[in-house]
Amino acid sequence: MMLPATYATALLLAILTMLCWGSWANTLKLAGKWRFELYYFDYTLGLMIAVTVAAFTFGSWDSEGALAADIAAFNFLDNMMVASKTQMAYAMVGGAVFNLANLLLVAAIAVAGMSVAFPVGIGLALIVGVVLNTIIKPAGSALFLFSGVFLVLLAIIASAMAHSLHMANKVKVAPVEPVEGRPAVRRPAVRHGAARGPSALKGILLSLAAGLLMGLFYPLVEMSKRGEIGLGPYAAAFMFGLGVLVTTPVYNLFFMNLPVEGEAVAIRDYLRGTLKQHLLGVAGGIIWAVGAVSNFVAASAPASVNVGPGVSYALGQGATLVSTLWGLLVWKEFAGATPAVRKRVALMLILFIGGLALVSLAPLNK
Repeated sequence: MMLPATYATALLLAILTMLCWGSWANTLKLAGKWRFELYYFDYTLGLMIAVTVAAFTFGSWDSEGALAADIAAFNFLDNMMVASKTQMAYAMVGGAVFNLANLLLVAAIAVAGMSVAFPVGIGLALIVGVVLNTIIKPAGSALFLFSGVFLVLLAIIASAMAHSLHMANKVKVAPVEPVEGRPAVRRPAVRHGAARGPSALKGILLSLAAGLLMGLFYPLVEMSKRGEIGLGPYAAAFMFGLGVLVTTPVYNLFFMNLPVEGEAVAIRDYLRGTLKQHLLGVAGGIIWAVGAVSNFVAASAPASVNVGPGVSYALGQGATLVSTLWGLLVWKEFAGATPAVRKRVALMLILFIGGLALVSLAPLNK
């Protein structure tokens, strides 16, 4: 199998993870009014296609150079034949845990918006994931790593503050028809989709559950690779994909019948989607899976060039920065923002770049 032979290659793979994990959701936005529950079936298919192709190509080839390591003697099929069933189960459970976390996060966004779901969910996932991964397989300077994580968390908070303030500034004042004998008054218009009452609490609880689970899936994958009969990164990605594939019908049917927002949807509604909507779902799954495989491979590099699972996972969660840039530059989510909002966005970008730089340098300062 192909593994990084230099630290620079391993780091580039971790950065590729960040780009992919921060970009796949664009396919959902491009799908228009396509419900996320229906989109998710195609997303799962794309994810499984990508991990299978990776297993039978990069996971089965022998090569030389920056993407090859001498220890990579086993190919994918050899690895699957000798690996422990327990290790396979760890990877599948990791896929199942991630799948539920991902659906809960999307549900939290639907209920309470990004300003609640991302700071709470991704922030908690970052804390849980980096701490657990560092305990399982320490790599690099703890000072650099946790200082970088702290800056990333501050960046997430700054992003949430910018988003909340921007949404508050966009609330329009609606005129009210004058009543005889009384002057016309104006009142704040209620934004469509704004969380009210129980919805706000529901969004926070969904975000907390998503963050906790999202932080747990990666350590499970790392546990599947431990030991002499553990899974290699490509086999782990394949078994992870199987965990997602098996659990999607179970999880998704629950969300379809008890939706967090809107009316219930039926399986027949999936067949009403356009070819473009289905292809966008498949593309979203492929993009996320490319990032996941890159992440698993980067964390499995030889010890001399290994970025470590904690660093690899932390850089992956830097996808929040990429998502924000997509929103700023392509989707124009902060169009017409006030100077106060723009300052918070600038602060968020500076903190993210500084935090990710410290995390990237952690393995070089042991």
